[in-house]
Amino acid sequence: MDNQTNSRKYEANKMGINTKFRTKKNEIMDDFSLEGDELRITLDEISKINHFLGGNKITLDGVRTLLLKADTTKTLTIVDIGCGNGEMLRMLSDYGYSNNIDLKIVGIDANPFTVNYAQVLSKDYPNISYLCGDVFDKNFEMAKFDIALCTLTLHHFDTDQIIELINILVKISNLGIVINDLQRSKIAYRLFQTICVVFKLNNMTKKDGLISILRGFKKNELEEFCKQLHLKNYMVQWKWAFRYQWIISNI
Repeated sequence: MDNQTNSRKYEANKMGINTKFRTKKNEIMDDFSLEGDELRITLDEISKINHFLGGNKITLDGVRTLLLKADTTKTLTIVDIGCGNGEMLRMLSDYGYSNNIDLKIVGIDANPFTVNYAQVLSKDYPNISYLCGDVFDKNFEMAKFDIALCTLTLHHFDTDQIIELINILVKISNLGIVINDLQRSKIAYRLFQTICVVFKLNNMTKKDGLISILRGFKKNELEEFCKQLHLKNYMVQWKWAFRYQWIISNI
């Protein structure tokens, strides 16, 4: 085989996307000391994309499923892990108000700047509060909520952390857990590249978004987590756009 052929093969492999295994690359956003306009713009752009692709509706649909087993005449509590700018919380609050369900919602994020920004955006929502903290802290395990949410957050953790996190969320949630996260696929990767161009996304959103997809999941990986966690009552479904909805019921 000549050098030119080898060179072409090398370039083809370099340009290719390997989605067989989850990447171990870190996202820029994984730096919890990050702050400033670029982070604020990135948080808003993530919300914009979720709204455009209907991503948050996947979480809301999961919450509705768990609420079918709840006494909605009583105040119900929801915690959102990795809440970002709080858009999911505000959407849930609006849903509760429209359906006469009294919801008390808590958003948790490890970045102080993100938490402060979410508080500003949620100033007209008295039923929403925010905490800056570590979900692996022993004090958090003592908390109790009706529903725990994890929207586009699970992929930030490695396998051991995911097992630990789900165990914690099972303990603290009375009704169950709703997880909404990315499918790892070449099509999803290419779709996001197109979205970056169409929406003229900033550099941080582009880089983190592509890494997020490569840190996403295959369905069999989520089902393997269920086996390791010895879960009995759960459902994993593919949803548009290239997401998985994972509902774990504690009832």
